[in-house]
Amino acid sequence: MALALFDLDNTLLDGDSDFLWGEFLVEQGAVDRAAFGAANRRFYQQYLDGTLDIQEFHAFSLGLLARHETPTLVAWRARFIAERIVPNLSPAAHALVARHRDAGDRLAIVTATNSFVTAPIAPLLGVPTLIGTDPEVDARGRFTGRVAGRAAFRAGKVERVLAWLGADAKLLDAATFYSDSHNDLPLLERVAHPVAVNADATLARIAVERGWPTLSVGPGHARQLHARRQANA
Repeated sequence: MALALFDLDNTLLDGDSDFLWGEFLVEQGAVDRAAFGAANRRFYQQYLDGTLDIQEFHAFSLGLLARHETPTLVAWRARFIAERIVPNLSPAAHALVARHRDAGDRLAIVTATNSFVTAPIAPLLGVPTLIGTDPEVDARGRFTGRVAGRAAFRAGKVERVLAWLGADAKLLDAATFYSDSHNDLPLLERVAHPVAVNADATLARIAVERGWPTLSVGPGHARQLHARRQANA
């Protein structure tokens, strides 16, 4: 059995689910439009630039979860998935996943975005496993604002995938991994078949230098839209 791993944001999804979730909450009036919106844009730009302080970002993103009751968050998430995620999952993304599923491969989405936001997305694509950054939950079922375990970010993605595979860890050496981001280089460099999808400028250059396959999935408007918003901010 082969292993096929997929990044989510800007890879299978035309957009970044963390960033889109923040924008959605601004539109709902759930957070301060000016302060939260500016911070959301700043953190996303830092992620794109490769300068993101992941601890600072978690305090921002997971702290938001801790400030609201879980039923309220779940209701917001349902609308978010329907309005912001479903329209941005392209037929090409579905086809890419289906090709590996039809081949009998073992599939997983591996994303730095927290698993509360992204858990409903994997089933939409027919992927049975989601490995995301897990928010900590207390005994009452409320989010604490902290990360449970290791974040699925940069080298953390490798660690989390290996923990998931357990005794089958050798599958990773022969795996395929699809990603758009230079932040995913630790996992891209670990697998036998790295594929740059909708690659950012840094990853596109590295893919050319190393002879990695490149692929375009979906309309790819999200990154350009964010760049225009930053320019006009």
